[in-house]
Amino acid sequence: MSQQQSLPSSVPTPGAATVTVFASARSWIESDAVDQCHHVAALDGMIHVAGMPDLHPGKGAPIGAAMTSTVLYPHLVGSDIGCGIAVFPLDLKRVVPERLASRFPDLDRALDPDQDADDPAWAALTGEIPAGHVEGLGTVGRGNHFVELARIRTVLDSGHAARLGLAADDVVLIVHSGSRGLGERILRAHTERLGAGPAADPADYLSRHDDAVRWGSLNRRLIAARVAYALGAKPTEPVVDQCHNLVEVRDGVYLHRKGAAPGDGRDVLVAGTRGTSSYLVAGHAGPDANFSVAHGAGRKMSRADALRRGRAKHTVEELRRTPLGSLVVCGDRQLLFEEAPTAYKRIEQVITDLTEHGLASPVVETVPLVTYKTADRAAGDVRSGGRRDRRDDRRARGRS
Repeated sequence: MSQQQSLPSSVPTPGAATVTVFASARSWIESDAVDQCHHVAALDGMIHVAGMPDLHPGKGAPIGAAMTSTVLYPHLVGSDIGCGIAVFPLDLKRVVPERLASRFPDLDRALDPDQDADDPAWAALTGEIPAGHVEGLGTVGRGNHFVELARIRTVLDSGHAARLGLAADDVVLIVHSGSRGLGERILRAHTERLGAGPAADPADYLSRHDDAVRWGSLNRRLIAARVAYALGAKPTEPVVDQCHNLVEVRDGVYLHRKGAAPGDGRDVLVAGTRGTSSYLVAGHAGPDANFSVAHGAGRKMSRADALRRGRAKHTVEELRRTPLGSLVVCGDRQLLFEEAPTAYKRIEQVITDLTEHGLASPVVETVPLVTYKTADRAAGDVRSGGRRDRRDDRRARGRS
C-alpha cells in the first residue's frame, strides 16, 4: 500500500545491513519500497542500503537505492545496465517548440552501420562499438526514457554554472536512455542459471557490465547528434553524463546503484517530468548515502494506476501539451498516460530532500520545451529521417 510517512534517518535490519532513507516527513515514500530495502539488507554480504528521496518499488529490488555488499548481485542493478542521463548544450537560432517538435528525427528507428553509413551522427562514435552491439543504436527506448529540448529557467549557483558554460535562457538537450537490450541480455545470462543469486564470476560479469555502461553513454551521444543535426544545430559534448544503473568496486566492496546516480563530487541531472522542471545538481554525498544521489522524481503510481486514473481525468490532447506550454511527442497513447506528470513525485521535494540531507546542491533549473517519447506517425509530427525498419521498431518496443 502506498503511503506518505516520516522515516527515521537510519534503521538497522536485525542480523543484516543498515538501511538509511534520505526523505523527510513531507516526502512520499511507499512502505513497499522501504520493505524492499530491508529485504535487500538481509542478503548475504550486504553492508548498507541507502534509499534516495525518489525511492519506489521495483522488480525484485528498490529503485532509487544504492547498496553496498561484499557480494556482487546482478539483479540489484537490473536489466538496463548503463541507463543514464546526459545534458548537451545546443545553440539554436530560433526556439519555437511547435516548429522544433516537427523536426525531431525518428528515434525509434535504429541507425544501421551499413545502410546509414553516411549519417553525420556517426561522428559521435570513436573506436569500436562496445560488445559489437549494433541493435538499437541511436534509439531512445520506451518506459521512462526520453529526449528533451529544455531551457535553463533559473541559475541557482552562478559560479558552478559558469564553469559548465551554462547561463539563464540557454537551450540544452537532455537524453535519458540505456543499453537497449544489451544489459537485458547480460542479466538474462545470469538469471537463467542463478536467478537472484550472486554472480558466479564477478570479473566476467563486470567486464560485460562495463561494455553496457560504455554502450549506453555512446548511445546518448548518438541520439544527441541525430537530434542536433535534425534541428539545424551543431552537436556538442555533454556537460553532464552520469549512469544511474551500474555497479562499481569501491573501497574493496561492490556498490550497486539502481536508479541512483554517483554523487561524490560529480554533477547530475535529476529529471523531473515532461510537465515540470528538472535540476542539474552538484553532488557531494558521503558514505551514509553510499556516495549517491537521486536520479529523478521517482514514480508515485504504478503504470496500471497511472493509466486508469489518467484516462478518467485527461484526454490524449491534454497530455500532448503541458501546463508549462511545452509539447510532448509520443505516438503511444498508453505511454502518454503511464508517463503523465501526476504519476511521479514532486521533483521540488526530491531536490529539497537532497539539499537538506547535504547530498547535493542545485546548480540550474531547466524547463521542457519539447519532450520526445516515441515517434508520432499518426499526427505526422516527426520526420522519419530515413527508411523505416519495422523489425527494429518491434525490438525497440520491448526494451524500456
